[in-house]
Amino acid sequence: MNLIRVLDAVDPRICAFRDVKERDLTGRQGLFVAEGEVVLRVLVSAASRCEPVAVLIAEKRLEALRDILECLPEDVPVYTAPQDVLDGIAGFHLHRGILALGRKPGAPALEDFLEGMPDRAVLVGACGIGNHDNMGGLFRNAAAFGAAGLLLDTTCCDPFYRKAIRVSVGAALRTPFVEGVTAAAMVEALQARDFEVLALTPSAAETLAQLKPAPRTAILLGSEGPGLPAEVIARCRPLAIRMSGGFDSLNVATTSAVALHHLTRAAETPWGA
Repeated sequence: MNLIRVLDAVDPRICAFRDVKERDLTGRQGLFVAEGEVVLRVLVSAASRCEPVAVLIAEKRLEALRDILECLPEDVPVYTAPQDVLDGIAGFHLHRGILALGRKPGAPALEDFLEGMPDRAVLVGACGIGNHDNMGGLFRNAAAFGAAGLLLDTTCCDPFYRKAIRVSVGAALRTPFVEGVTAAAMVEALQARDFEVLALTPSAAETLAQLKPAPRTAILLGSEGPGLPAEVIARCRPLAIRMSGGFDSLNVATTSAVALHHLTRAAETPWGA
């Protein structure tokens, strides 16, 4: 373990971790900041698509984390500091006592991403998801229900934002996804590869409960309020989740859980049965 003790919050060696709440490293030189033990364990695991670059932990957490820290490559520094110094570095009380700096994986092209999909697969398409809690929830649900990956349009927020990673409980670090495509290009590419593209919208006549999924299925989710654009819905198979009590919509992360449960559990029976 490449252990380095830090006693000064302005030590230049830990500048990447300084004031993370004000300047998360999302989008800077392909790096991101992750927080907490669960996320650190995912980052270091064989399932991670990302590379650890550095770790900063409170001295009191060192022994409890020794098993995972000893799995880090020798060139990855592990900075350790007293809790008050750690708080001074982060710019807030870091009660979890753990920060990690990671490197994002290479971004695949949409065509390459879809080319590698199996004959039976469920994908999640996200359009206009700007809330980091919702983005983290989408990744967590996609991983929990066995989705093959996610497609994020150009208006989505970065899933490698620190809060999104934390809410995803690390799923953002190991779940394949492609980003930066328009919703129209997403639908066109999916349909060209025999995916049935479903658009969740409260106005649909057909319900999710009535659906028997195709072997290759993609479900499109829009932001709360505006939802999916009408021109996108028109190119897909619209579906609604019927509700009681005057409600017509759910939080988008909750919606993804309901839809993915239906799609993936249906896949456990013979297709079209």
